Amino acid sequence: MMTLKASVNYHVQSHEAQAFQFDVDGISGNLVAPELVPTQVNVKDNRDHGSDINFANDGITFVTQPSVVTEFDEDRAWQPAYDQEIQTLLAQEINAQEVIVFDHTVRIDDQGSARQPARNVHNDYSPDGANQRLVNLVGKERAKTFQEGAFAFVNVWRPISPVVTTSPLGFIYPTSMDNEDWMTIDLVYPDRKGEILGVATNPKHEWFYQSNMRSDDVVIFNVYDNQGRPYLAHSALDIVGQSDATAPRMSIEIRTLVRFA
Repeated sequence: MMTLKASVNYHVQSHEAQAFQFDVDGISGNLVAPELVPTQVNVKDNRDHGSDINFANDGITFVTQPSVVTEFDEDRAWQPAYDQEIQTLLAQEINAQEVIVFDHTVRIDDQGSARQPARNVHNDYSPDGANQRLVNLVGKERAKTFQEGAFAFVNVWRPISPVVTTSPLGFIYPTSMDNEDWMTIDLVYPDRKGEILGVATNPKHEWFYQSNMRSDDVVIFNVYDNQGRPYLAHSALDIVGQSDATAPRMSIEIRTLVRFA
């Protein structure tokens, strides 16, 4: 398995409350208090490795799944067809019994883009944040039926540029994380508050990614699971020597709430 060097931005543990503020005073993603430290890490390329990574054990899987959708325009006419594909994909790949698609984020690695790749090492939910988001999505009564059974928040990430050559999405093997690496960070929106997990640097972390992902390459990864399946710390990677791309990375990330049998 080929190993490369990449730069990521770890969070720093603090006794102060840490938060991201969104869409406040016209600012999207204003950082309040959290400190980020650029750090160089070794990253293994999962491509052509015949990797034994699987969703059941590792909370992540890479699959090939072409889409009928080729243009992800702002008018969102593509959304019903794409949501249906995601629901079918998660039923096939991770045995999801019910899939609620609730967020579609197109990211473009360009200074002028409203949503750029997330370059802080994080996981999308803390346990409290996940359960709060569950209630926000389905209401208190229905949330109880999810919580009494098996449910998860699962992300589905796909390139929408022909091939990703810069700022690919990288992950840390869950088994190389320590509990002390995680920290809670608030997400403050005008109408609600959420909670994510930031990640502190640890030389034990084993990073991996899949090189040259194309639009029919998909990564499915867990960000919360109430049955204890691992969730993945992740970040865009700035790989050493790969900064001179002719076209910026473009991707779509779908967030889903999944119920299992």
